[in-house]
Amino acid sequence: MSALDWLNAQAFTAFGQHVIWSDMIGNSVGLAALALGWRRSIWTWPAQFLSGVILVAAYASAHLSGGIGKQLLVIGVALWGWRQWTRGRRSAQDGSIAIRFATWRERVLLLAGTALGTLAVGTLFTAVPELSWNPWPDAYIFVGTLAAMVAQARGLVEFWFAWLLVDVVGVPLAFDSGLAFSGLVYLVYLALVLWGMRDWWLRSRARLESASVAEGVTA
Repeated sequence: MSALDWLNAQAFTAFGQHVIWSDMIGNSVGLAALALGWRRSIWTWPAQFLSGVILVAAYASAHLSGGIGKQLLVIGVALWGWRQWTRGRRSAQDGSIAIRFATWRERVLLLAGTALGTLAVGTLFTAVPELSWNPWPDAYIFVGTLAAMVAQARGLVEFWFAWLLVDVVGVPLAFDSGLAFSGLVYLVYLALVLWGMRDWWLRSRARLESASVAEGVTA
């Protein structure tokens, strides 16, 4: 049995749902990556890279071309994000990753890019049915994942909101696609996203308040 055959073999059955190894392992690593992102650890990126590689097999077994495309995108953005955080950590005096709220211009660009990207990818998936049997949700998750990872790479608090919006669609789609473990992990993602969002929000607010105090002293 090849490694790919083993990854796509059934691990166990729960509540009538067949869970395959690639779905279970890939999403477990992805869950660890999100937790590492909350802790602002640079290891979040290699974990996301590894998760993407393993989940390509899971989505291939479910014949979800859109999901495969998303994971290939995750792999590429994970490498870019790893580079961005490595450079950011080197430039920081304490070796930490600086986080901040996005500017209104960045928020508009993220929202507009996500909307236009979803429209473009959804149109492509609709025109070529072989790419996805559920084109618009697939397109939404595909582009939303990219937006979230780009925002995370830039250290923007808003990346948590992007993940939250992806989870809202990702949970029912995963269960409907027969990837039960993905659906369960998405639910855990949701809890981690809310927790991480609160942590990054408070850290960024504290940073803004410290900066305001410093400006007041120098003035």
